[in-house]
Amino acid sequence: MITLGAEADQLVAVLRAPAQATALNAAQWSSLLATARACNLIGALADKLQTLAEVHSFPVPPSATRHLAGALQLAARQRLSVQWEAHCLQRALGGLGVPVVLLKGAAYVMAPGGLGRGRMFGDIDVLVPRDALGNVESALMLDGWVSAKTDAYDQHYYRQWMHEIPPMTHIRRGTVIDVHHTILPLTARNAPDPAQIIARATPVPGLPALRVPTPEDLLIHSVTHLVHEGELHNGLRDLHDIDSMLRGYDSEAAFWGRLVSNAAGNDLAGPVLLGLRLAHAVFDSPVPEAVLLTLTGAAAPRWRRSWLPEVYGQALRPPTRADAGASAAAARSLIYIRSHALRMPLPMLLRHLSIKAWKGLTHRDAEATTPPH
Repeated sequence: MITLGAEADQLVAVLRAPAQATALNAAQWSSLLATARACNLIGALADKLQTLAEVHSFPVPPSATRHLAGALQLAARQRLSVQWEAHCLQRALGGLGVPVVLLKGAAYVMAPGGLGRGRMFGDIDVLVPRDALGNVESALMLDGWVSAKTDAYDQHYYRQWMHEIPPMTHIRRGTVIDVHHTILPLTARNAPDPAQIIARATPVPGLPALRVPTPEDLLIHSVTHLVHEGELHNGLRDLHDIDSMLRGYDSEAAFWGRLVSNAAGNDLAGPVLLGLRLAHAVFDSPVPEAVLLTLTGAAAPRWRRSWLPEVYGQALRPPTRADAGASAAAARSLIYIRSHALRMPLPMLLRHLSIKAWKGLTHRDAEATTPPH
């Protein structure tokens, strides 16, 4: 097991076995709630403790009840918001005849099986065929979505190299949608074929334009996103999503075979190997040793390095006073650099970072010289 620091370890322990909350004193309850909120896991914690209270008559301390009840209300509201956005997408894109595959949080809500209970949501992520991007973007604009990136370089960077077009924000609802045409940047070292994910996706009942990935592809995308992410402020939440899926799908006999086949057959054996090792090391997720051995044999050496889970464990530490430190900061810097190295070749990376740094400096200089109104 990997330790994330006292506060995060306590949160992980209670998420894994909610009955452990019965032994907490007042100070530990305060720490638990603060850490869960910092990790964006307060809703998931509240859901597990609510089940504990209902099934085993565990009395939640009054000092914690208000925070947990508020988290459940917010999570329920966000879940309804995601469902409403799915219906809005059906209205906006249903006439195109294009498969629209929901990813991550939106897929957790719309997929069968009750995934993502208590989860807090942000953007809506979808995957569409690349040759349909123009029609999808136009239809979204007609429905009130506008690009959140107005800078010419950012527009070019997204459209030329990235796995998605620039994020779009709805002018009335304020929601953000990320429209993907693949799940990794076009310049990334791994090159998964999005057509496989789209072809295997299953329709959402009542919303014929929308699809959700198969359980294996849903897990594979979540893992791939986590281990390519450069900023892990939601990393522990995403790892908890992965652990929840592993525990939910583990009982299905054919799941593991399909997971290995889909990962190895789509150039994602390495990312999935690292993600599974990390989930097992932090949450003790049920991962068969045979699965890890098979993925190890199919993964590139950069994904098999034994020290990677420990570095991620340091980087996943929440930014709280008790768990902050130089080692965590160094790990986060290393993960940030590694994520960019995985996304693009070194010459392109250096050029991109140089341009962004220069634009940042000139923007600050312009702000400093602008006279006050």
